[in-house]
Amino acid sequence: MTLTINVSDEVAALAPDFTYLAVEAQGLVNGPSNETSSALLDEAARRLVKRLDGRAPHEDPHLAAWRDTYAAFGSKPSRTRNSAEALARRALTDAGLPRINLLVDLYNAISVAHLIPVGGEDADRIKGGMRLVRSTGQEPFSTVAGGAATVEHPEAGEVVWCDDEGVTCRRWNWRQGVRTRLTEESVSALFLLESLGPMPAAALEAAGTELAESLEKLSPGARITVRPPASLPAPE
Repeated sequence: MTLTINVSDEVAALAPDFTYLAVEAQGLVNGPSNETSSALLDEAARRLVKRLDGRAPHEDPHLAAWRDTYAAFGSKPSRTRNSAEALARRALTDAGLPRINLLVDLYNAISVAHLIPVGGEDADRIKGGMRLVRSTGQEPFSTVAGGAATVEHPEAGEVVWCDDEGVTCRRWNWRQGVRTRLTEESVSALFLLESLGPMPAAALEAAGTELAESLEKLSPGARITVRPPASLPAPE
């Protein structure tokens, strides 16, 4: 089943050059991180170093654009960094990138190598379609605080991904909720790759193609669909 994905007019007005690419996959095989997924993360870190060529991650034009967009909806980009910048910063430390599980490792590697925010959701846990909206401040967000499950609410005006049950990711692509995250039991997934103006459409498509190819290697026989990049309508 193809999930619907919608971007609200309010978000379109905030970032008219926003584009996303969706990859849907069924029949996946997930499990604990292993040597293969670890090697993908290590290679992504090496590609990142070459791409940055001595610059800090936030100096990359694409990540700089995300910082500007975060500031536009009232988020402090140096405190709540978009997922791609946060991962890139971690990749450059001695600790390196975290090992979570096979699917998460895979899409994190794509995010770091291409400097693009990538989110992965368990498609079987999504209720209704996915929507990118500016929050009312009332939507529930299931997370963990101090090691205990809790429900938070985003700030009013914050850009969030949500479904019919609540928020799935806060501050656009900053923090994912626990309800729809990919676990070792996940067999279906929706991946969202997000870009802004400085990233050419061809670069977004290349990242999506690499993700699909990596999924096919991880799960031979899985049904994988790459949707064409979806740009927002030009304002009238």
